[in-house]
Amino acid sequence: QVQLVESGGGLVQAGGSLRLSCAFSGRTFSIYTMGWFRQAPGKEREFVAAITRSGSSTFYADSVKGRFTMSRDNAKNTVYLQMNSLKPEDTAVYYCAADPKLSTRGSEYDYWGQGTQVTVSS
Repeated sequence: QVQLVESGGGLVQAGGSLRLSCAFSGRTFSIYTMGWFRQAPGKEREFVAAITRSGSSTFYADSVKGRFTMSRDNAKNTVYLQMNSLKPEDTAVYYCAADPKLSTRGSEYDYWGQGTQVTVSS
């Protein structure tokens, strides 16, 4: 089974930066597309970013495009989400997800991490 463990969340002031990490284990990492999703209190889970198997292409939600950057290091079995210019509305639990197929829809992903809390103060 695939196991995903997120880390790097925390409290940051608006305008600041955080880098989230997601450690992948259990299967061959390079055959999986990876996604980041987030869920704020009272809201539905929403797509944040996705990356292809090789890392050659990335996709972002309009709300984070230009501020967030997703990357992967297949040698380390790890994906990252660099978050810059953070806003209070970015506050949410951030989840890492994996699936062999590329998708921006959470329902398409079979494997999920436990999540890491990101809180952005104004």
